[in-house]
Amino acid sequence: MRCIDLEYLSIPFYGTRQMRDVLRRGDIKLTTKRVQRLIRKMGIQSIAPKTEYQQAHPQNKIYPYLLRNFDVTKADQVWCSDLTYIRLAGGFVYLTAVMDWHSRTCPLLGDFDHHGQ
Repeated sequence: MRCIDLEYLSIPFYGTRQMRDVLRRGDIKLTTKRVQRLIRKMGIQSIAPKTEYQQAHPQNKIYPYLLRNFDVTKADQVWCSDLTYIRLAGGFVYLTAVMDWHSRTCPLLGDFDHHGQ
């Protein structure tokens, strides 16, 4: 159990199978079932996202997918965008991308500093 605890502290996102493989590389022969039982007994679990967290709330409105039967045959018919942030040492910056579906290019690519610098 001590070895599992040490490995968990360095790699908390591993599940039981990956934890078993790490322990086997360190010459500790355990089966997946035993690793599962020990982890459950220790009360630890992986910090990786679980499927139940990705479930939509029943009260959320479900919007129809408007492009289901739409063929994108030329440029400037359908555009998509994405907004994400990148963590840096002094904070983080936003990254915005706009893409044309037909040409799959990002003609408008910009980044906006969160701190206004």
